[in-house]
Amino acid sequence: MVEIFDRWSEAMKGIGGVRVLRLVFVGVLLVAAVAGGWWYLQQRPLSVAVAAMQLDVPVTVFGLGAVEAQVIARIGFEVSGTLMQLGADHGDSVAAGAILARLNPISQEARVARAEAAVLSAAANAARADAQRERAEAQFTQKQATARRRRDLANRGVGSQEAAELADTEQELARVDLLVNAADAAVARATQAEARANLQTEQATLDKHTLIAPFDAVVIARAREAGTALNPGEPVFTLVAPESIWMQAFIDEGRAGDLALGQTGMVTLRSRPGRPVTAEIVRIGLEADRVTEERRVFLRCRTCPSMPVVGEQAEVVIETARLPRARLLPEQALHGFDGASGTVWTIEEGRLARRHVRIAARLVDGRVAIADGLPEDVALVSQVGPRFAVGRAARAVSAP
Repeated sequence: MVEIFDRWSEAMKGIGGVRVLRLVFVGVLLVAAVAGGWWYLQQRPLSVAVAAMQLDVPVTVFGLGAVEAQVIARIGFEVSGTLMQLGADHGDSVAAGAILARLNPISQEARVARAEAAVLSAAANAARADAQRERAEAQFTQKQATARRRRDLANRGVGSQEAAELADTEQELARVDLLVNAADAAVARATQAEARANLQTEQATLDKHTLIAPFDAVVIARAREAGTALNPGEPVFTLVAPESIWMQAFIDEGRAGDLALGQTGMVTLRSRPGRPVTAEIVRIGLEADRVTEERRVFLRCRTCPSMPVVGEQAEVVIETARLPRARLLPEQALHGFDGASGTVWTIEEGRLARRHVRIAARLVDGRVAIADGLPEDVALVSQVGPRFAVGRAARAVSAP
């Protein structure tokens, strides 16, 4: 071509058009190159990855959480004292009612003895008051009979009126003495009841010097040692009911809609990576966290090899459904995705097109499942490119 151009240029020297011809030739070459590049970038058929139909697709949700105990107690003494004896240690299994620890009881035993003496004294005072009341009753009965007899004699003129009036006065005094003694007896009985109540209080306080296991449990922590001076309510042991161990997981609200009691989940403890255990949903929280927008889900282990460590981090994958047939594609391949539907790219009759589809499920790996709404002969694009345009030629290739 250059040789032809040179010969043509020699022929045109006589008319002075060589420079113009060179410029025209270069311009034609540039236009051809630009046209070729535009066709290559914009019009050539694109190789587009498409999603294949998959069978029996599990729909799962993922959550992070920790091992917790439904029944856990940090127990200590209700009274102050010096820790004298310990009957359990970390890792021990204890039965309900077992003695876990004791405080030094000497001071409280002295108070109980003093309360017992007070009960005996109150009982003696009550007996004395009852005897005085009975004596006053007898005196009142005798004075009443004397006054009646002397009044009869005075009325018949045999006795004096003065003697009758004196007998009436003595009767009234005996009646008042009886009332006083009856009140003294009531006070003595009340004092006796108070002494018994004080004894029960001191005895109950003495009983509180012994720490009892409230339920069948495993000791997961012992916080104090013998000889320690304790304040009321200071924890000594942490107890857990082993049958109440469960896993608490936090699930994103946007993926928690299909959770239900009885569903199966796979729990992987941080201490046992790669060895998940089967668990079952036993409770779904009725209140979501307003900050993290997550729901609490509790699962109980079905096949735990041993009691998990309370507080250990755990990962939970819960299967909520299975789709018989579905095509999967990344969420990034959807436009206008609102959680339930979006617009996808398809290949129809060898060209790119757009379709609005509904989402059957969102998977834990960030993909979405489309189970219906697309004909079998329509290829679903799984990787969107920057040069996509409706109507452009495309050919489907398998997604990596």
